[in-house]
Amino acid sequence: MSLYALGLNHQTAPLAVRERVVFHVERLREALAEMKRGLAQEAAILSTCNRTELYVSSEQPQAVAAWLAQYHRLGPGELASYLYTFHKEQAVRHAFRVASGLDSMVLGEQQILGQMKEAARAAESAGTLGTVLHKLFQRSFAVAKEVRSTTRVGANSVSMATAAVKLAARIFPSLKDQNVLFIGAGEMVELCATHFAAQGPARLTVANRTLERAARLAHRFNGRSIELKSLAEHLHEHDIVVSSTASSLPILGKGLVERALRARRRRPMFMVDLAVPRDIEPEVGELDDVFLYTVDDLAEIVSLNLDARRSAVDQAEAIIESQVGQFMHWMQARESVPLIRALREHADHARRGEVERALKLLQRGEDAARVLESLSQALTNKLMHGPTQALNDAAGDERRALADTLARLFRVK
Repeated sequence: MSLYALGLNHQTAPLAVRERVVFHVERLREALAEMKRGLAQEAAILSTCNRTELYVSSEQPQAVAAWLAQYHRLGPGELASYLYTFHKEQAVRHAFRVASGLDSMVLGEQQILGQMKEAARAAESAGTLGTVLHKLFQRSFAVAKEVRSTTRVGANSVSMATAAVKLAARIFPSLKDQNVLFIGAGEMVELCATHFAAQGPARLTVANRTLERAARLAHRFNGRSIELKSLAEHLHEHDIVVSSTASSLPILGKGLVERALRARRRRPMFMVDLAVPRDIEPEVGELDDVFLYTVDDLAEIVSLNLDARRSAVDQAEAIIESQVGQFMHWMQARESVPLIRALREHADHARRGEVERALKLLQRGEDAARVLESLSQALTNKLMHGPTQALNDAAGDERRALADTLARLFRVK
């Protein structure tokens, strides 16, 4: 089986395409099992707001790509122009770069490493993380750790959260007078809440399907919590809305936001949708008093602070190249395992045959020294018969190459 990494990301596909191929957590095990049944010996799925990638040990990369489209009810050609496929060494290099934050919208961001660890855990739980992918992910995590500890790739990193705060500051003269609503209670919302809370907003609210989880997060920032189903009653109270949930359908529609704007008497609302698929219907952005931004819209702000970190990229790439070489050496060594096993079985078969013959001679009372001498000579002849016969049968360049190889193997030069 060969190692492949295939998928799409923020560089190859727009948000409208990426949100159509998201794998939701509750269906991840089923998808992995489906791949392993007929397409791959090993499989792992990395699905985030910026990328959907399949890491597989398979001989059918085209079939895996076709399955990805079919699984998400897309036509065979709908994804083709957005997909990339990396094989063997390229796949290893890609995995290392992703884990190290070199392939992210935010250069050096750390959230992707946690997401890769989750992908590995999910595959292990589903029984699809075999020897090759386990080794790939473990080495990816180690490489990421080395890159972060020995380079400044992650220094002065501008996250989505800080970018959202900067955008909000463009709309409102002071965030201290604004009410901020967070929809969801996951890692991204927690990060955003930390950055907005530092600006001292007038009020901070967390809305979530599970009120207990919302309350825990809101308590950290002296905010309040509400249930997601009561959004319609409270949306108009907020000037800033940041949403990031795992919902497969939009949470805020155009009609709901229009009613909130009327209640606000057309005072503007700043909205950031960090979810993929989107939590806020795209049509909301058409409303006059709404400033709506998605993850792709934040790319410009995120890129402003790259120069300070780009000087460290070459150093990080050098680390990755070194580790790619080591991983490929391990992969090549694995390919030799069947041959090594066959050679050992061949030698052991010869050994057992000669030992049995020697034991019979000893039982008949033969001299032990002569039996041992005979055993060693017979075993030597059997083990050397194949190499010497091959050398005698070869001619010309083949014979010279074989002679050099045998000399190196048996260390006779």
